[in-house]
Amino acid sequence: MKKQILLLLAMSGLTISCSKLDETVYSSIFTTNFYKTASDAEAGIASSAGSLINLYGFPLVAVSDFAADQASPRAVVGRNTITLFSYDPYYTAQRNSGRHETEGPQGVWRFSYKGIENANWVIEKVPAIQMDAQRRTEIVAEAYALRGLYHWMLTKTFNEIPVKIKASSSEAEALVTKNSRADIYKQIYSDLDQAIAGLPSYSVSLVKGRPSKEAIQGLYAKVALYNEDWAKALQLAQATINSGKYSLMPNVLDVFDVDKEDAARIENMWAVEADRVTPSRWLTVMGIAGPRNSSGPDYAKVSFGSWFAYQGFYNSFSPSDKRRQLLDTTYRDVSGKIVPQKDITPVTPKGVLIRKYRDPNSIAEANNCNFPIIRLADVYLVAAEAEARQNGATVAAYGYINTVRKRAGLGDLTPGLGKDAFIAAVLQERSWELFAEADRWFDLTRTNTFLTVIPKAVNDVYPTRTPQAKHRYYPIPLEEIQANPKLTQNPGWE
Repeated sequence: MKKQILLLLAMSGLTISCSKLDETVYSSIFTTNFYKTASDAEAGIASSAGSLINLYGFPLVAVSDFAADQASPRAVVGRNTITLFSYDPYYTAQRNSGRHETEGPQGVWRFSYKGIENANWVIEKVPAIQMDAQRRTEIVAEAYALRGLYHWMLTKTFNEIPVKIKASSSEAEALVTKNSRADIYKQIYSDLDQAIAGLPSYSVSLVKGRPSKEAIQGLYAKVALYNEDWAKALQLAQATINSGKYSLMPNVLDVFDVDKEDAARIENMWAVEADRVTPSRWLTVMGIAGPRNSSGPDYAKVSFGSWFAYQGFYNSFSPSDKRRQLLDTTYRDVSGKIVPQKDITPVTPKGVLIRKYRDPNSIAEANNCNFPIIRLADVYLVAAEAEARQNGATVAAYGYINTVRKRAGLGDLTPGLGKDAFIAAVLQERSWELFAEADRWFDLTRTNTFLTVIPKAVNDVYPTRTPQAKHRYYPIPLEEIQANPKLTQNPGWE
């Protein structure tokens, strides 16, 4: 920023003493003096959790779902650069101004570290506040859960990243170097252990949007799966399933019904909770997933038609799979007229609508569409994969995946599969169950299968897609490299 100011002054013929550009970081002083009361503690944890709306609102969808093999964006404001793997470390700087600057990897970086910083202040300051002891313990535990989640999102996206476990009271403390993958996961494990120790078990009285002990166990199981820690992943997944606190909703369609969001918490263990009447408390996904210029009865008062499933992905579902009903090849417009598939999108006659995020009672774009962080169906599939990775396609592994398949209206998975074939079937089941939930790209990169899978996911808008090995992880945004001399760029992106 200082360099930009000096450049602007030089261009305008003005001069100024550099000493007048020296800055004092008043925000840190304010934060230090802030944590005094119970209401301060509540505001602090709300601030850390607030990054979830920004993170899941769009950046994670962009870096995961725009890159994967299920759906693609309309080529506006540079979103097609992710789908075509034509981005580079300058990617963010080349975007349009405004909110689009943080839609992709830059948004994951920025909002995750903002959440981490706020969590660090809670962890450091709240234990000394005189307030209800139980609530204080829960707030600190939730901060640990958030810090672990944000670090996990960062390492999934960028691989080796700086671990931040101390609040920054000076600029020097904010500039840290990368940590190894082993150290990153060690810290995430520690944070999630701390969270589980302090969070309450799930009950219907738990305030929506707050994680329970069992929800973090389920998240922890998935984290361990990504770390190829099969035994821990299985143990934690089993603990979550066997707790009896959560269950699959009988009808998979109800999980994404805005009118049934309270009932859906029995499966949707931890979600980013949207609120159409509160400013900045709703997510962008409804607007981009709905049809263009929608004001019809099925999707939203306002949507833009910017995110569509591939026809090939739609065709991969069995017609008897209820989850296929969460995709759509027609919709009703405001007059009730059925709009055929060829007219759904402005760019291709084979666009398929994503129905997971709909709110017919939205207030313009503002909506009540919650975004799952961890669902019980996900935990069942984590258990199936972890069991198979350890012990092969056992009866237990089949039991976990078949629970999810049965709810979807499918028969049991083909018996007698070998280990590799079974794991491939689990990954396919994850694709059908968790599509459009910012999950698929990370499944493809953690298994290093993206180079063979992605080139097959094409349409007439994106007829050729050729990722390279370096695309397994995104480049660290250039502005972060320039701002922090201790950071180094990811391999292949130098």
